[in-house]
Amino acid sequence: MTMNKLFDGVMVFTQVVKTGGFSAAAELMGHSTSYISKEVNKLEERLGVRLLNRTTRSIGLTPEGKAYYQECQQLVADAEQAVNMLTLHEVAPKGTLRLSTPVGFGNNYLQPILAEYMRLYPNVSLDLDLNDRKVDVVAEGYDLAIRASLQLEESSLICRKIFSCKGYIVASPGYLSKHGRPHHPQELSRHNCFCYSNHKSPNKWQFNDKEGKPYSVEVRQKLVCNSAEMELALVLDDLGICRLPMFYMEEEIKSGKLEILFEDLPAPEIDVFVVYPSRKHLSPKVRAFIDLTVDYLSSR
Repeated sequence: MTMNKLFDGVMVFTQVVKTGGFSAAAELMGHSTSYISKEVNKLEERLGVRLLNRTTRSIGLTPEGKAYYQECQQLVADAEQAVNMLTLHEVAPKGTLRLSTPVGFGNNYLQPILAEYMRLYPNVSLDLDLNDRKVDVVAEGYDLAIRASLQLEESSLICRKIFSCKGYIVASPGYLSKHGRPHHPQELSRHNCFCYSNHKSPNKWQFNDKEGKPYSVEVRQKLVCNSAEMELALVLDDLGICRLPMFYMEEEIKSGKLEILFEDLPAPEIDVFVVYPSRKHLSPKVRAFIDLTVDYLSSR
């Protein structure tokens, strides 16, 4: 099969399958039924396989046709996405952008991004939810959400990594002076540990040894809550130990208000993603926000 005929008949074939017949496909595509039938026949001849079983009342996919249709669906979707991308870039962002972001990331990184976004796109209004809980992007009507995770869970959402940082176990000098400094993660079973309830197993903290071999430690859970801000505040009050991404506590570490524990062990890499429902028909307001966020964070 020559390359210039590789995609001939693919759109017709997919429409016949989607609509369930030649007549319906012909009406949708503005052609005669005989034209649709001939295009499918020519496609089958070029491929050397029968794609459809035809009766006087219905059509059905052959096993080869079923496999071919699945691949054709993706080809058509990709082609539509390419056209939509060109079309949408010509439209100025407008409307309301609903987004959700972790509190610490929003407070420490998002303000300049939002300011620049509002300057560039005055016809967009922002509906911002600063919240550490994992929102349901689709069910709750968000255009996108920002999530930080050691490993993003499988989902139907599209995700794009925008940032990476280290996760550290920290305590205040006051707490360490009173309770002693743990020198190995196993000693955390004797300390006041503040755990993040949105994790699957809040009191099981993961580590890698110096050779990179993973292991877990069950810490003494003095507090479990769904707010990293609360954990940080209580640690700064000399009450315990917590584990958080660097973006929550960068200034406190630099100023000496917090000390990093177990610096001889490799710190886990925490990735920050932007997640959104679909690449298809991605609106200009969402695309503009994602591109601006990626550009800003990569420059840092």
